[in-house]
Formats: sequence, structure tokens, C-alpha cells
Amino acid sequence: MGINIHPKYQNQEEAILQLVKTFFGEGDLIVKGSRNIIKSNLLGNEKVNIKFFQKPGILKSIIYSFFRSTKAKRSFDYANYLLEHSISTPFPIAFIEERNIFGLLGNSFYFCEQMDYDFTIRELIHDSLFPERNIILEQFAEFTFKLHEAKVNFLDHSPGNTLIVNKGDGNYEFYLIDLNRMKFENLSIKKRMDNFKKMWLSKLMVKVVAKKYAQLSKQPEEKLQAILMEKTQQFKRKTARKKYLKRKVRK
Repeated sequence: MGINIHPKYQNQEEAILQLVKTFFGEGDLIVKGSRNIIKSNLLGNEKVNIKFFQKPGILKSIIYSFFRSTKAKRSFDYANYLLEHSISTPFPIAFIEERNIFGLLGNSFYFCEQMDYDFTIRELIHDSLFPERNIILEQFAEFTFKLHEAKVNFLDHSPGNTLIVNKGDGNYEFYLIDLNRMKFENLSIKKRMDNFKKMWLSKLMVKVVAKKYAQLSKQPEEKLQAILMEKTQQFKRKTARKKYLKRKVRK
């Protein structure tokens, strides 16, 4: 078992390993997927999140063992990169990788701080009367612009992956989660707008986001609105087709 701990938590190695040993029997369940599980538990007096990545199949195990960083390591490294560029994300504590005698990856774990938040973008999408909706969207556009300026193409930029904290007086803080799928590159304006497509923005929301992003990027508002609308509609049509085909196959 390999363990990598942030210097801030080096003196808690034994406690971290104990949480790994008792992961399946203790802690509060947050998410249970087909391969990944997220729980919260106490590390000393601090509440932390622990994300479990199940042992991959043999092909992916070889890839993650020798050719590509594991999901747990990427989560840890990407969180540190974001914080270094003043982009908020739950603080990375540690990642643990189990390997067999041949060095092949088994189960792995990622530890980060537990975030108390008020809502995500998902709530805004489904409620046109959400308080200060446009203000939040403008600040979210600013947050995403900052992300792009740091050369981050967040491939899972979707409604549930940004936690939002209401600081009061019309100010909101945004925290990125589920970090293991990112590219680090210079983004063209088309790629930047494409990065919003999974947000399921309505036409009115597209206008708000495009206007704010145009102000920040010094690009024509009409141009960004047209690109963002096209990318959003393409994604919605593609998703609708997939759902339609799945229903057809089940019949």
C-alpha cells in the first residue's frame, strides 16, 4: 500500500490508514456508484471525505500502473494545482494506492476536507425563480473564466461538480469537485464555450453567461452567445438521442 500525504497532515498517517482499513464498516455514506463510493468520517476532530476507487480491470490496471496516473493521484495533484492558482476546491489531504507484487493497481482512495455548501448549479437550472440567479450565474462565469485562464479544461464541468457557498451580500464562492478528468492546455474561445455545454443552460442563462464572459475576455458578446448556444444545443440533442436509442434497445 502506497500512501501520499499533504505536508499539513503528515502527523496523521496512522489515523488516515485506519480510516482506509475501516472504510466499508464505518463512516457516513454520501455516494454509492457502481465502482466508486464516497463517505465522510472524522480524521481527528476534522470531518473529511473519502473517495474509494474500485480495483480496475486488468487492462486499465496496466494503464494506470505504468502509463497514466491513477484517479486518486490525479484528484490529489489536480486539487493542489487548482489551489496554487487560487481556484477553490476542498483541500487535498492524501491519496492511497493498493498494488500487488507485480506493481498492478488495486483499490485506491482519495482524502479531502469535507465541504459545507449551500447548493450547486443544478438548483439554478431547475428553478427560474432561484434567488439572485443571474448574479450567481455571472459569478460562475467569472469562476470558469479564471479556470480557463489557468489553462484548465475541466472535462466534467457539469451541474453537480461545483459547490456554491453563499457568503451574503450577493457574494458567492465556488468549489470544484470530482477532479480526476482534466486537461491542461491553452483554450481557444470555442473550447472555452464548449466547456459550458454540460451545464444544461437555458437560452436566458446562455445570455447571462455569455455577456459576463465577454466582458472578462474582451470578446464580442454576440459571438460568444452564438457559440455557447450552438454548443449547448448540440450537447442537448446528442444526450436526447442517446436516451431515445437506449429506450428503443430496451423495448
